[in-house]
Amino acid sequence: MFSGLIGYRGTVVSIEPDRSGARLRVACEGVAAEGVTAKDSIAIEGACLTVTRVEGDVVTFDLVPETLARTTLGDLAPDRVVNVEYALRLGDRIGGHFVYGHVDATVRIRTLREEGQGKRMRLDRPVALAGAIAEKGFITIDGVSLTVADAEDDWFEVALIPETLARTTLGVRREGDRVNLEVDPFARYAAAILETMRR
Repeated sequence: MFSGLIGYRGTVVSIEPDRSGARLRVACEGVAAEGVTAKDSIAIEGACLTVTRVEGDVVTFDLVPETLARTTLGDLAPDRVVNVEYALRLGDRIGGHFVYGHVDATVRIRTLREEGQGKRMRLDRPVALAGAIAEKGFITIDGVSLTVADAEDDWFEVALIPETLARTTLGVRREGDRVNLEVDPFARYAAAILETMRR
């Protein structure tokens, strides 16, 4: 379980094919302070991954075909900076919202425009997830907890404050980029219940 508040960044060291999956190595900030060991969960770009090895600040993860198919992690390359969040501990402050690190879809950034001190980002709204993306509801983009500022049939928008742009990789995203999307888990369950009731 995560909060969607990004306190650390990482830099991709390598990503190499491994049978039909891949092996990802990331130099992560905070490894020693967080006491990271093999078997721990870490969210990389919003995808919950299991640590398989720790060498100094370099953490290794195995990416199975399911992970590669559902996330943007297969697009990573050496030297790419990524968002890193360590799993919550009992008693940690929840300043964002509950995030599982289970990516629902990858979506495209349609537009980015200046708005006040920050930016407004418009993204594709997948038909299958439309019922779980509501104005003023929570959304997670590349692991970052955000509030939906506006939503229409095939798009939704988020407002990015300067702090988010400075602390996360959303500050370097460009129009046309694909990002990882996770809807609010409570919205996901509510939408699933309603769908079941309609049958």
